[in-house]
Formats: sequence, C-alpha cells, structure tokens
Amino acid sequence: MQLTINGKPRSFDASTFSVAYLVGQLNLEGKRLAIECNGEIVPRSQFAEVHLVDGDKLEIVGAVGGG
Repeated sequence: MQLTINGKPRSFDASTFSVAYLVGQLNLEGKRLAIECNGEIVPRSQFAEVHLVDGDKLEIVGAVGGG
C-alpha cells in the first residue's frame, strides 16, 4: 500500500489497515496527535475504526508543550 504522509510517499506491506495500526508503525503511540486523512480530521476515538487504503493522503501533527 502506498500512502502520502506529510507530503512524503511511504510504502507498507499491507492492502489496508487502521489509523491506529499506522500510529503504532510510526512509533507514535501515547503522543498527542492530530491526524487528517484526505482532508478530514480523524477523531482519536475512531483511530481503530478508520481504515486506510492505497493512495490515501495523511497529515500528522504532534502537539508540542512548553511554557
């Protein structure tokens, strides 16, 4: 499967998987993230239910704390 993540092409050895699986593959578990898939925000509560397919375009943004 070919995905575009933050403007860069990435290949994965699966035909479909969930956003939650992708988060794990990218070692982003436990981080505060906002994920957009094909222009639509994916709520964290739906990461396991939203399945990605070949050609999807994602933007992943992590929250940065400070003060």
